[in-house]
Amino acid sequence: MKKIKDLNIRRIVVGPVETNCYIVNREGFSECMVIDPGDDGERILSLMESEGLKAEAVLLTHGHFDHILAVEDICGKMNAKLYAGSGERELLKDVSLNNPVRYPIKPSLEADCYCDDGQSIETAGISSKVIATPGHTSGCVCYYLKEYGVLFSGDTLFLESLGRTDFPTGSSEMILRSVREKLFVLPEEVLVLPGHDSETSIGHEIAYNPYFGG
Repeated sequence: MKKIKDLNIRRIVVGPVETNCYIVNREGFSECMVIDPGDDGERILSLMESEGLKAEAVLLTHGHFDHILAVEDICGKMNAKLYAGSGERELLKDVSLNNPVRYPIKPSLEADCYCDDGQSIETAGISSKVIATPGHTSGCVCYYLKEYGVLFSGDTLFLESLGRTDFPTGSSEMILRSVREKLFVLPEEVLVLPGHDSETSIGHEIAYNPYFGG
């Protein structure tokens, strides 16, 4: 578990392509938010229940199957609200778009709340800013916790890499613009927690990401 000020962040690697699922709560709060519950719903629920946590919200960075397979388990069991970017409605619902590798499970979802760029989400005592970052998908978003200097980047920005853009609604031009104009303007010390692999920081990516001359 990572602790930043009074914020607890637990990372669970789930599913067939090792997706990072994050469970986030403030110290002293039993309410939490879950970011990108990609699979293994029973395991995610078991961890929350063992620590006395209850999901108040599930936040999706985008709608690909490997980030959403456990949504119904968590929202159904804990009555959590589902949040996604406003541009991701079609992809979330359409299995031909959200499951491009034809994984056997065919998820189709409708979010409770579709969020616009710059919108603030207040849940579990935590304020998260929605940053629209189209590119990996047209409706991709990141969640920025300014108070804590943390960015959940989904599949937009990775350690010295970017998300792939060859799936439906992806765009290499858009992902480069999104990272350059939306993420690289954040403070360099911001911790980046991506949808796969290891954490990084904005400053490290500015200096070393090869897509931007690093």
